[in-house]
This record gives sequence, C-alpha cells and structure tokens, in this order.
Amino acid sequence: MKIQYLGHSAFYVEASTMRALIDPFISEEVKSLAFEKGGLTHIFVTHGHGDHFGSTVELARKYGATVISNYEICMYLQKQGIDFHPMHIGGRVTLDFATIKMTPALHGSGIETDGGMVYGGNPCGFVIEADGQKLYHAGDTGLTMDMQLLAEENIDVALVPIGGNFTMDVVDAVKAVTFINPKQVIPMHYNTFPVITASPETFKEKVTNAEVKILDIGEVYRF
Repeated sequence: MKIQYLGHSAFYVEASTMRALIDPFISEEVKSLAFEKGGLTHIFVTHGHGDHFGSTVELARKYGATVISNYEICMYLQKQGIDFHPMHIGGRVTLDFATIKMTPALHGSGIETDGGMVYGGNPCGFVIEADGQKLYHAGDTGLTMDMQLLAEENIDVALVPIGGNFTMDVVDAVKAVTFINPKQVIPMHYNTFPVITASPETFKEKVTNAEVKILDIGEVYRF
C-alpha cells in the first residue's frame, strides 16, 4: 500500500484495486499530487467539517469517484449528484476493492453551506484493508476507550491527530497508540492553524510501542 500525506488530515491511499483520498482538505504546499495522472476511484470522508470534507464534491465530480461516508453525508452528496456508499459506526463491508470498517470518533460533523449548517451525522474513522495491509485513519477524535478494540484489528499503520483543542493532544494521542497497538503510526491534524500547534517530534519521543513516521507535506510512504 502507498500513501501520500497531503497536509492536515488528508491522505492519498493507493492499493492494487484502489486510488483513494481520505478527508481531501489538501494543502497548497503539495507540489505534486500522486493521483493526478491516474485519477481517483474513492473518497473517504470522516465528517462534515470543512477542513475534512474539503474538495470532496469537486474531486468526486472530476474523477467520477465514489464517496464513502456516513449515511447523512451521503444523502447530502446525493443531492449534488455524487456517487456514494453509505455506512455507519461499527459497520464493516467487503467491496470489490477493499474491506472497510467504520469506527467511532468523538467529535462533531456539521456541513457548512451557503444556507447554513447542515446536519452531518456521526463523525467516524476508517479501517481500510487492502492487499493484506490495514490502515486506520482516526478522523477527528478525542481519546476513547473504544480504541482498545482496535488492537484486535492488527493495524499496520495508524493515522492519529495530535493537535489538541479540537482533537487529542500529544499526551492523549500517545495513550491512543498504546490502545491501538499498530506497527507504525503517523501523526496528523497539527500545525495547520495556531490553535492546533503541536510537536510531532515530542509525540515520536513519547511513543514506545510503535514506530513513528513523521511525514512532510507531499511525502509518499510505502508499507
């Protein structure tokens, strides 16, 4: 599996049968998008906030990608003429490109529109299994004891927020890694705005049960 860090909580994920984005709020610092030539097959959306929903509608239309998200966000996308696959917390489904499990997240999910805030259902994370590898994207979340159940998933790479204020901070993210027990962990959702300033180096120093990879914006990583 190959991933590219696109800033904030946005990642491009590529496997043999999938070319997907997760939470496509893409940083302007990214010099080259790994999916530009080959296009996209899917977009995963953890919740409706603008810094995660991002360019979902525009990119889904451009590439004909199917959006995977909660039922409420999918109903909103249906009105935009977007192809979608709805799920909800605890659901697991095996599709022709991957096995997906939707995991809990402690957060909000409103979609900001010109007409005001639209209800965005439950926020979530995703466990994505493809080519024999498991990737966990926590979405925006606080620390939760439910994360202990993820240890049974044998996660290869976990993507966890560390920025605090809206999500876990470094201290709680370190605890989350002990619960999840992944082989590797990549910090996300930090330093995009002043209120979520955090040190990924400090996070790396404090994690003792997994290998920490700190990715630069635009960096490609294979596992």
